[in-house]
Amino acid sequence: MSEPQKIIETALKEGRTTLSEYESKLVLTHYQIPIAKEKLCKNTKDLKEAAREIGFPMVLKGNAPDITHKTEKDLIRLDIRNEAEAGQAFNEILERMNGSSKTILVQEMVKGKREFLAGLTRDPQFGPCVMFGLGGIFTEILKDVSFRVAPFDRREALEMMAETKASKMLEAIRGMEAVDKNALGDILVRLGQIGLEQEKIKEIDINPLIISGARPVAVDALIVLAP
Repeated sequence: MSEPQKIIETALKEGRTTLSEYESKLVLTHYQIPIAKEKLCKNTKDLKEAAREIGFPMVLKGNAPDITHKTEKDLIRLDIRNEAEAGQAFNEILERMNGSSKTILVQEMVKGKREFLAGLTRDPQFGPCVMFGLGGIFTEILKDVSFRVAPFDRREALEMMAETKASKMLEAIRGMEAVDKNALGDILVRLGQIGLEQEKIKEIDINPLIISGARPVAVDALIVLAP
């Protein structure tokens, strides 16, 4: 049994239909989808080790399978610049979390002005469909997305990107270098591959997918399972 299958089967046995952000990213990593450098922490000792490994500035997030809207629940602290700030943020987030499985995800602060989304949805008629579009806080408002039914190749992934208004943001603009479209295309192809190979995955949501320099990096991810 592969690592993604173990994670999925464990969640289903526990009666869960969502993976935590950490679990979701373990699945993405198995498929070579680039994620932000991060470490799961249970206590302040773990936190100090994470700070040494990842360095400042960094991000702290509440991590649990039942947390899907971390921003609304005030479970994210950005731009943490020293150990004192990290300790305070760690305690604040723990206090706001309910349930026994309290862990904190410590993550590098990925810097980039361009945010996209990529995802997967399992359509009853067409099967796994991959989505790409503008990410961040404007996703719901602008709904600038395109879809492809898996499987598809990098060429089709590039066509998919070009269909969105957000495609103009992939070019070299305002002092920012052009996005590595091949790397971005590979992420979309691999999402389709996940959908084909992991039939118990109902949805994948990567938002934001931040462009750091030219490189796309998955900063947040959620995987929903079919019960």
